[in-house]
Amino acid sequence: MIKMDSKDIMKTGTTTLGIFCKDGIVMGADRRTTAGGLIANKKTQKVLPLTDQIWVTMAGTASDAQLLIRLAQSELRLRRIRSGRSCTIKEAAYFMSRMVYNNLRKPSIVPGVSHFLLGGFDHTGYYLYDVFPDGTITEIDDFISSGSGSVMVYGVLETLFTPGITTEKAVPLAVKAINAAMQRDTASGNGLDIIVITKDSAKKVFEKEINTNITF
Repeated sequence: MIKMDSKDIMKTGTTTLGIFCKDGIVMGADRRTTAGGLIANKKTQKVLPLTDQIWVTMAGTASDAQLLIRLAQSELRLRRIRSGRSCTIKEAAYFMSRMVYNNLRKPSIVPGVSHFLLGGFDHTGYYLYDVFPDGTITEIDDFISSGSGSVMVYGVLETLFTPGITTEKAVPLAVKAINAAMQRDTASGNGLDIIVITKDSAKKVFEKEINTNITF
């Protein structure tokens, strides 16, 4: 995820992933935020809740991604109050895709690039969506990754993912994949967070801060 500055407004970088499992959804991301070549923040949370059972990972321009998530959280909360029911995962995904589409195409000197992975559980089952920076939406039935570290993530997941994987086995796989990205992608690092969504709950099951300080 990128924090914009006047010197280099086009660069993006992060590592996020989502894994579709037979008993839930596993989502994860690193913690580094960059501004050009500067590490601007080492503790950024990039996996965030839209509702109790719907979570997103964010990549792209930090200000746009954060604003769109806050707007989505508010809108989905209002929809629940007005309709008396929680929105489905599909409804939330299509709402996010419309916001991304409109945000990218609004007149601005700074491109509003944002990429979201959205996963959750509703009364019809588990769902994982890729909401691409141009507003394209794709339902995922295996795995997906975004950000500059996704190349390394895909190398791990293409090799080790198996259809019908359980969340218990997908968690260490997610850690391994994000760790591979952090080893080689300069825009990813400083730690990682893994979220598991099941029919009973959505919670963080793994978090790790990587300390790079040298003491003498």
